[in-house]
Amino acid sequence: MKHTTLTLIMTAALLLCTAVATAQEHRRRPHGAFTTTTPMVHDPVMAYEDSTYYLFSTGMGIQQLTSRDRQSWTVSATPVMTVIPQWTHDSVPGFQQHVWAPDVIRWHGRWWLSYSCSTFGKNGSAIGLLSTRSLARQLWNDEGCIVTSREHRDQWNAIDPCFVVDEHDQPWLFWGSFWDGIQFCRLDTTMHLAAGEQPRTIARRHAPRDYSRAEENPTSKYAGVNAIEAPFVFRHDGWYYLFVSWDYCCRGSKSNYRVAVGRSRQVDGPYLDRDGHDMLQGGGTIVIEGDKQQYEAAGHCAVYHVDGQDVFLCHGYSVERKGAPVLVQRTIRWTADGWPELQ
Repeated sequence: MKHTTLTLIMTAALLLCTAVATAQEHRRRPHGAFTTTTPMVHDPVMAYEDSTYYLFSTGMGIQQLTSRDRQSWTVSATPVMTVIPQWTHDSVPGFQQHVWAPDVIRWHGRWWLSYSCSTFGKNGSAIGLLSTRSLARQLWNDEGCIVTSREHRDQWNAIDPCFVVDEHDQPWLFWGSFWDGIQFCRLDTTMHLAAGEQPRTIARRHAPRDYSRAEENPTSKYAGVNAIEAPFVFRHDGWYYLFVSWDYCCRGSKSNYRVAVGRSRQVDGPYLDRDGHDMLQGGGTIVIEGDKQQYEAAGHCAVYHVDGQDVFLCHGYSVERKGAPVLVQRTIRWTADGWPELQ
């Protein structure tokens, strides 16, 4: 009960901080939309169409932002999902409208957007799917559910989806948060799980033998200590790079989120870190963490090749804004032996 109460207090405080700052920005423009160079976002992903960048992030119905230069962002007054499909409420007890951790990809002439339905610290969750021909139209079709997890049935959590298309034009989905870690499955041409596919674990925060020595989970009495989530897979120079977030988000200034990476020649792994350790057994090379000057912590990343360079996005818990989550953008420099370093 202490863990649950503390989590609710911290989450409410973080949402209040974000709401106050957003309300201050909101006054700058009529009709609800506003423009800012330091947008507050959680779990950002990006798409590009017709000279416009689109940013999607966690929020009521999924927050959406647009930009021409990736510096000045217009925050839309209208969420992606103006209506939440009834199936999400039927599938996930307690879920309402706060939609988490989307991902977006263009494949075979359509934009596909996946999203997470859940409640904090529990693994009764679902990943939903939307599609559209054009981002500018802002008209999305409900494509139903990709995958669900059930409490007391599954040792994984169906949130934090990431699409990846391999060199054979085969789509895959990676996802996961805590429990037994990051999962993946092959998709079919409708972007749902292919026939006969079963989730497989590809990365953990700790090897199972080390769980008893891991830090106690300060955010949930249900989720356990395998503090890994938010996978993102990026192809570069013949390698697949699996970025994951370690440790704890959503605690404002007390967050200790950070991003680690491993790589593989095959999309289905194994993914090894720079020292050759398998991510399935807790391996991972740190990419970014809090510097305690600008950011207390940073995590839930995405990586894109845009404007002739590879760009790394995540949210950072701002020191200046007392732990509120803000957009972080950094360019990647690849080392001689092929590992990402942020500029």
